[in-house]
Amino acid sequence: MTRRMAGGPPLTVGIDVGGTNIRASVVDADGEVLDTVQAPTPHSARALEDALDRAVRELCRRHPIGAVGLAVAGFINGDRSTVRFAPHLPWKDAPVARRLTERLELPVILEHDANAAAWAEYRFGAAAGGHNVVLVAIGTGIGAALLIGGQLYRGTHGVAPELGHLQVVPDGRACPCGKRGCWERYCSGTALADTAIEMLATDPVRSVLAKDVFRDPGSLTGRRVAGAAQDGDPLACLVLADFARWLGLGLAFVSDIFDPDLIVIAGGVSSSAPLFLDDAREHYAKSVTGAGHRPLARIRTTQLGEAAGMIGAAELARATAIGADDGRVRVARSSR
Repeated sequence: MTRRMAGGPPLTVGIDVGGTNIRASVVDADGEVLDTVQAPTPHSARALEDALDRAVRELCRRHPIGAVGLAVAGFINGDRSTVRFAPHLPWKDAPVARRLTERLELPVILEHDANAAAWAEYRFGAAAGGHNVVLVAIGTGIGAALLIGGQLYRGTHGVAPELGHLQVVPDGRACPCGKRGCWERYCSGTALADTAIEMLATDPVRSVLAKDVFRDPGSLTGRRVAGAAQDGDPLACLVLADFARWLGLGLAFVSDIFDPDLIVIAGGVSSSAPLFLDDAREHYAKSVTGAGHRPLARIRTTQLGEAAGMIGAAELARATAIGADDGRVRVARSSR
Protein backbone atom coordinates (compact mmCIF):
# COMPACT_ATOMS: atom_id res chain seq x y z
CA MET A 1 0.00 0.00 0.00
CA THR A 2 1.31 3.43 -0.92
CA ARG A 3 2.27 5.52 2.08
CA ARG A 4 1.53 9.17 1.43
CA MET A 5 2.37 12.39 3.17
CA ALA A 6 -0.79 13.99 4.47
CA GLY A 7 -2.29 16.17 1.76
CA GLY A 8 0.37 15.54 -0.87
CA PRO A 9 2.13 13.07 -3.15
CA PRO A 10 4.24 10.36 -1.52
CA LEU A 11 7.87 10.77 -0.63
CA THR A 12 10.01 8.31 -2.55
CA VAL A 13 13.49 6.89 -2.22
CA GLY A 14 16.05 7.15 -5.02
CA ILE A 15 19.14 4.96 -4.79
CA ASP A 16 22.39 5.38 -6.68
CA VAL A 17 23.73 1.83 -6.88
CA GLY A 18 27.43 2.36 -7.55
CA GLY A 19 30.26 -0.10 -7.76
CA THR A 20 31.82 1.27 -4.55
CA ASN A 21 28.89 2.66 -2.55
CA ILE A 22 25.12 2.72 -2.50
CA ARG A 23 23.50 6.06 -1.64
CA ALA A 24 19.80 6.19 -0.85
CA SER A 25 17.92 9.49 -0.53
CA VAL A 26 14.39 10.49 0.39
CA VAL A 27 13.16 12.91 -2.28
CA ASP A 28 10.00 15.01 -2.27
CA ALA A 29 7.80 15.98 -5.22
CA ASP A 30 9.83 19.15 -5.78
CA GLY A 31 13.05 17.20 -6.24
CA GLU A 32 14.44 18.17 -2.83
CA VAL A 33 16.64 15.64 -1.02
CA LEU A 34 15.40 15.34 2.57
CA ASP A 35 17.54 12.55 4.00
CA THR A 36 20.35 10.25 2.84
CA VAL A 37 22.02 7.05 4.00
CA GLN A 38 25.12 5.45 2.49
CA ALA A 39 26.78 2.05 2.70
CA PRO A 40 29.54 0.13 0.89
CA THR A 41 28.41 -1.93 -2.12
CA PRO A 42 28.61 -5.68 -1.34
CA HIS A 43 30.06 -8.06 -3.91
CA SER A 44 27.32 -10.70 -4.07
CA ALA A 45 23.78 -10.27 -5.38
CA ARG A 46 22.13 -11.45 -2.15
CA ALA A 47 24.32 -9.23 0.03
CA LEU A 48 23.67 -6.24 -2.24
CA GLU A 49 19.91 -6.73 -2.03
CA ASP A 50 20.19 -7.11 1.74
CA ALA A 51 22.06 -3.78 1.90
CA LEU A 52 19.43 -2.06 -0.25
CA ASP A 53 16.68 -3.51 1.96
CA ARG A 54 18.39 -2.17 5.10
CA ALA A 55 18.91 1.29 3.59
CA VAL A 56 15.27 1.64 2.55
CA ARG A 57 13.96 0.34 5.85
CA GLU A 58 16.13 2.81 7.75
CA LEU A 59 14.67 5.67 5.73
CA CYS A 60 11.14 4.25 6.10
CA ARG A 61 11.52 4.48 9.88
CA ARG A 62 12.02 8.22 9.53
CA HIS A 63 9.73 9.09 6.58
CA PRO A 64 6.48 7.90 4.94
CA ILE A 65 7.81 6.29 1.74
CA GLY A 66 5.61 5.44 -1.25
CA ALA A 67 8.02 3.82 -3.73
CA VAL A 68 11.68 3.16 -4.51
CA GLY A 69 13.73 3.80 -7.64
CA LEU A 70 17.19 2.37 -8.32
CA ALA A 71 19.64 4.12 -10.63
CA VAL A 72 21.96 1.43 -12.00
CA ALA A 73 24.99 1.71 -14.28
CA GLY A 74 24.09 -1.20 -16.53
CA PHE A 75 21.63 -2.64 -19.02
CA ILE A 76 18.02 -2.60 -17.81
CA ASN A 77 15.27 -4.51 -19.65
CA GLY A 78 12.40 -2.71 -21.37
CA ASP A 79 9.92 -2.80 -18.49
CA ARG A 80 12.59 -1.68 -16.01
CA SER A 81 12.29 -4.76 -13.82
CA THR A 82 15.50 -6.70 -14.55
CA VAL A 83 19.20 -5.87 -14.58
CA ARG A 84 20.53 -7.65 -17.66
CA PHE A 85 24.16 -6.77 -16.99
CA ALA A 86 26.04 -4.25 -14.87
CA PRO A 87 29.84 -4.33 -15.23
CA HIS A 88 30.57 -3.21 -11.65
CA LEU A 89 27.72 -5.02 -9.89
CA PRO A 90 26.98 -8.73 -9.20
CA TRP A 91 23.60 -8.81 -10.99
CA LYS A 92 23.23 -10.81 -14.22
CA ASP A 93 19.70 -11.21 -15.67
CA ALA A 94 18.43 -10.52 -12.16
CA PRO A 95 14.74 -9.62 -11.50
CA VAL A 96 15.82 -7.03 -8.94
CA ALA A 97 12.63 -4.96 -8.97
CA ARG A 98 10.40 -7.98 -8.25
CA ARG A 99 12.64 -9.30 -5.48
CA LEU A 100 12.90 -5.95 -3.71
CA THR A 101 9.19 -5.23 -4.17
CA GLU A 102 8.39 -8.50 -2.40
CA ARG A 103 10.83 -7.77 0.41
CA LEU A 104 9.90 -4.14 0.99
CA GLU A 105 6.20 -4.34 0.08
CA LEU A 106 6.70 -1.15 -1.90
CA PRO A 107 6.73 -0.51 -5.66
CA VAL A 108 10.34 -0.69 -6.92
CA ILE A 109 11.52 0.36 -10.38
CA LEU A 110 14.93 0.27 -12.04
CA GLU A 111 16.46 2.82 -14.35
CA HIS A 112 19.79 3.28 -16.10
CA ASP A 113 21.73 5.83 -14.06
CA ALA A 114 22.20 8.24 -16.98
CA ASN A 115 18.46 8.10 -17.79
CA ALA A 116 17.65 8.81 -14.16
CA ALA A 117 20.04 11.77 -14.11
CA ALA A 118 18.60 13.13 -17.36
CA TRP A 119 15.06 12.87 -16.01
CA ALA A 120 16.06 14.76 -12.85
CA GLU A 121 17.74 17.52 -14.87
CA TYR A 122 14.68 17.71 -17.13
CA ARG A 123 12.24 17.98 -14.23
CA PHE A 124 14.26 20.11 -11.83
CA GLY A 125 17.59 21.21 -13.29
CA ALA A 126 19.66 22.17 -16.30
CA ALA A 127 17.43 20.48 -18.90
CA ALA A 128 14.20 22.17 -17.77
CA GLY A 129 12.45 23.62 -20.80
CA GLY A 130 14.43 21.47 -23.25
CA HIS A 131 12.59 19.64 -26.02
CA ASN A 132 15.13 17.20 -27.49
CA VAL A 133 17.84 16.78 -24.87
CA VAL A 134 21.04 14.73 -24.69
CA LEU A 135 22.77 14.19 -21.35
CA VAL A 136 26.42 13.17 -21.48
CA ALA A 137 27.71 11.96 -18.10
CA ILE A 138 31.51 12.00 -18.11
CA GLY A 139 33.23 10.11 -15.31
CA THR A 140 35.33 6.95 -15.47
CA GLY A 141 33.68 6.45 -18.86
CA ILE A 142 30.75 8.10 -20.65
CA GLY A 143 27.12 7.44 -19.90
CA ALA A 144 24.40 9.05 -21.97
CA ALA A 145 20.66 9.61 -22.09
CA LEU A 146 18.26 10.99 -24.65
CA LEU A 147 14.90 12.72 -24.25
CA ILE A 148 12.81 13.22 -27.37
CA GLY A 149 9.91 15.60 -26.94
CA GLY A 150 10.21 15.18 -23.19
CA GLN A 151 10.17 11.35 -23.34
CA LEU A 152 13.07 9.18 -22.27
CA TYR A 153 14.24 7.12 -25.23
CA ARG A 154 15.52 3.70 -24.16
CA GLY A 155 15.58 1.88 -27.50
CA THR A 156 13.97 -1.42 -28.43
CA HIS A 157 15.82 -3.42 -25.77
CA GLY A 158 16.23 -0.73 -23.13
CA VAL A 159 19.96 -0.05 -23.63
CA ALA A 160 20.07 3.10 -25.79
CA PRO A 161 21.99 5.33 -26.22
CA GLU A 162 25.55 4.01 -25.70
CA LEU A 163 27.27 7.15 -27.00
CA GLY A 164 30.48 6.49 -25.08
CA HIS A 165 31.17 3.55 -27.36
CA LEU A 166 30.93 5.35 -30.66
CA GLN A 167 34.21 4.60 -32.39
CA VAL A 168 36.10 7.84 -32.98
CA VAL A 169 39.56 6.36 -33.68
CA PRO A 170 39.74 3.18 -35.80
CA ASP A 171 42.11 0.74 -34.07
CA GLY A 172 42.57 3.27 -31.27
CA ARG A 173 42.89 2.74 -27.54
CA ALA A 174 41.47 -0.55 -26.26
CA CYS A 175 38.15 -0.24 -24.43
CA PRO A 176 36.79 -2.58 -21.73
CA CYS A 177 33.70 -3.03 -23.94
CA GLY A 178 35.86 -5.08 -26.32
CA LYS A 179 36.16 -2.49 -29.10
CA ARG A 180 38.96 -0.04 -29.82
CA GLY A 181 38.90 3.72 -30.22
CA CYS A 182 35.67 4.41 -28.34
CA TRP A 183 34.85 8.04 -27.57
CA GLU A 184 35.12 7.48 -23.82
CA ARG A 185 38.71 6.29 -24.23
CA TYR A 186 39.61 9.86 -25.27
CA CYS A 187 37.02 11.87 -23.34
CA SER A 188 36.64 10.72 -19.73
CA GLY A 189 38.36 10.85 -16.37
CA THR A 190 40.30 7.74 -17.32
CA ALA A 191 41.26 9.31 -20.64
CA LEU A 192 42.81 12.33 -18.91
CA ALA A 193 45.37 10.08 -17.24
CA ASP A 194 45.99 7.99 -20.38
CA THR A 195 46.52 11.10 -22.51
CA ALA A 196 49.02 12.53 -20.03
CA ILE A 197 51.07 9.34 -20.14
CA GLU A 198 50.97 9.21 -23.96
CA MET A 199 52.05 12.85 -24.23
CA LEU A 200 54.99 12.30 -21.92
CA ALA A 201 56.08 9.24 -23.91
CA THR A 202 56.33 11.24 -27.14
CA ASP A 203 57.34 14.70 -25.87
CA PRO A 204 58.40 15.03 -22.23
CA VAL A 205 57.18 18.23 -20.63
CA ARG A 206 58.76 19.89 -17.63
CA SER A 207 56.05 20.15 -15.01
CA VAL A 208 55.17 19.09 -11.49
CA LEU A 209 52.63 16.64 -12.89
CA ALA A 210 55.25 15.14 -15.22
CA LYS A 211 57.58 14.54 -12.27
CA ASP A 212 54.78 12.81 -10.39
CA VAL A 213 54.05 10.58 -13.39
CA PHE A 214 57.68 9.56 -13.79
CA ARG A 215 57.96 8.85 -10.06
CA ASP A 216 54.75 6.81 -9.79
CA PRO A 217 52.70 6.35 -13.00
CA GLY A 218 50.02 4.43 -11.11
CA SER A 219 49.20 7.47 -8.96
CA LEU A 220 47.94 9.49 -11.91
CA THR A 221 44.17 10.05 -12.03
CA GLY A 222 41.84 12.26 -13.98
CA ARG A 223 41.14 14.25 -10.82
CA ARG A 224 44.88 14.81 -10.35
CA VAL A 225 45.23 16.03 -13.94
CA ALA A 226 42.30 18.43 -13.57
CA GLY A 227 43.68 19.78 -10.32
CA ALA A 228 47.09 20.36 -11.91
CA ALA A 229 45.46 22.15 -14.85
CA GLN A 230 43.67 24.41 -12.38
CA ASP A 231 47.12 25.29 -11.01
CA GLY A 232 48.43 26.03 -14.51
CA ASP A 233 50.64 22.96 -14.92
CA PRO A 234 51.75 22.93 -18.60
CA LEU A 235 51.32 19.17 -19.13
CA ALA A 236 47.88 19.17 -17.51
CA CYS A 237 46.80 22.15 -19.61
CA LEU A 238 47.81 20.31 -22.79
CA VAL A 239 45.83 17.27 -21.65
CA LEU A 240 42.72 19.37 -20.96
CA ALA A 241 43.05 21.03 -24.37
CA ASP A 242 43.11 17.58 -25.99
CA PHE A 243 40.12 16.53 -23.88
CA ALA A 244 38.19 19.63 -25.00
CA ARG A 245 38.89 18.78 -28.64
CA TRP A 246 37.53 15.24 -28.24
CA LEU A 247 34.52 16.47 -26.31
CA GLY A 248 33.67 19.01 -29.01
CA LEU A 249 34.13 16.43 -31.77
CA GLY A 250 31.95 13.89 -29.95
CA LEU A 251 29.22 16.45 -29.33
CA ALA A 252 29.28 17.26 -33.04
CA PHE A 253 28.63 13.57 -33.77
CA VAL A 254 25.78 13.64 -31.25
CA SER A 255 24.26 16.70 -32.89
CA ASP A 256 24.61 15.21 -36.36
CA ILE A 257 22.66 12.15 -35.21
CA PHE A 258 20.03 13.64 -32.87
CA ASP A 259 19.96 17.40 -33.58
CA PRO A 260 19.13 18.28 -29.95
CA ASP A 261 18.30 21.77 -28.78
CA LEU A 262 20.10 21.18 -25.48
CA ILE A 263 23.08 19.12 -24.28
CA VAL A 264 23.77 18.69 -20.56
CA ILE A 265 27.26 17.73 -19.40
CA ALA A 266 27.12 15.77 -16.15
CA GLY A 267 29.30 13.29 -14.26
CA GLY A 268 32.37 13.80 -12.10
CA VAL A 269 34.43 15.51 -14.79
CA SER A 270 31.75 18.20 -15.19
CA SER A 271 32.98 19.81 -11.96
CA SER A 272 36.07 20.87 -13.92
CA ALA A 273 34.02 22.34 -16.80
CA PRO A 274 35.57 25.85 -16.53
CA LEU A 275 38.84 24.27 -17.66
CA PHE A 276 37.52 22.86 -20.93
CA LEU A 277 33.92 23.72 -21.80
CA ASP A 278 34.48 26.97 -23.70
CA ASP A 279 37.11 25.30 -25.89
CA ALA A 280 34.84 22.29 -26.38
CA ARG A 281 32.04 24.57 -27.54
CA GLU A 282 34.35 26.07 -30.15
CA HIS A 283 35.43 22.65 -31.43
CA TYR A 284 31.79 21.56 -31.51
CA ALA A 285 30.72 24.62 -33.50
CA LYS A 286 33.48 24.00 -36.06
CA SER A 287 32.99 20.23 -36.35
CA VAL A 288 29.21 19.88 -36.64
CA THR A 289 27.89 19.19 -40.14
CA GLY A 290 26.75 22.42 -41.75
CA ALA A 291 28.86 24.52 -39.41
CA GLY A 292 27.92 28.16 -39.73
CA HIS A 293 24.62 27.37 -41.45
CA ARG A 294 22.54 25.77 -38.69
CA PRO A 295 21.47 26.49 -35.12
CA LEU A 296 23.68 24.92 -32.46
CA ALA A 297 22.54 23.12 -29.36
CA ARG A 298 22.90 24.95 -26.10
CA ILE A 299 25.47 23.21 -23.89
CA ARG A 300 25.00 23.40 -20.13
CA THR A 301 26.50 21.69 -17.11
CA THR A 302 24.48 19.79 -14.53
CA GLN A 303 22.63 21.74 -11.85
CA LEU A 304 21.93 18.74 -9.63
CA GLY A 305 25.43 17.24 -9.60
CA GLU A 306 25.98 13.80 -8.11
CA ALA A 307 22.46 13.73 -6.65
CA ALA A 308 20.82 13.74 -10.10
CA GLY A 309 20.61 9.96 -10.45
CA MET A 310 18.95 9.53 -7.06
CA ILE A 311 16.53 12.40 -7.67
CA GLY A 312 15.58 11.08 -11.11
CA ALA A 313 15.09 7.51 -9.89
CA ALA A 314 12.90 8.78 -7.04
CA GLU A 315 10.82 10.91 -9.40
CA LEU A 316 10.28 8.03 -11.81
CA ALA A 317 9.29 5.82 -8.88
CA ARG A 318 6.79 8.48 -7.79
CA ALA A 319 4.85 8.07 -11.05
CA THR A 320 4.60 4.35 -10.26
CA ALA A 321 3.48 5.00 -6.69
CA ILE A 322 0.60 7.26 -7.66
CA GLY A 323 -0.42 5.09 -10.61
CA ALA A 324 0.21 7.88 -13.11
CA ASP A 325 0.24 7.03 -16.79
CA ASP A 326 2.85 9.70 -17.44
CA GLY A 327 3.39 9.95 -21.19
CA ARG A 328 6.72 11.63 -20.62
CA VAL A 329 8.13 8.38 -19.25
CA ARG A 330 7.12 6.16 -22.17
CA VAL A 331 9.61 4.31 -24.32
CA ALA A 332 9.72 6.21 -27.58
CA ARG A 333 9.15 3.81 -30.46
CA SER A 334 9.65 4.33 -34.15
CA SER A 335 6.94 3.27 -36.58
CA ARG A 336 7.77 0.55 -39.04
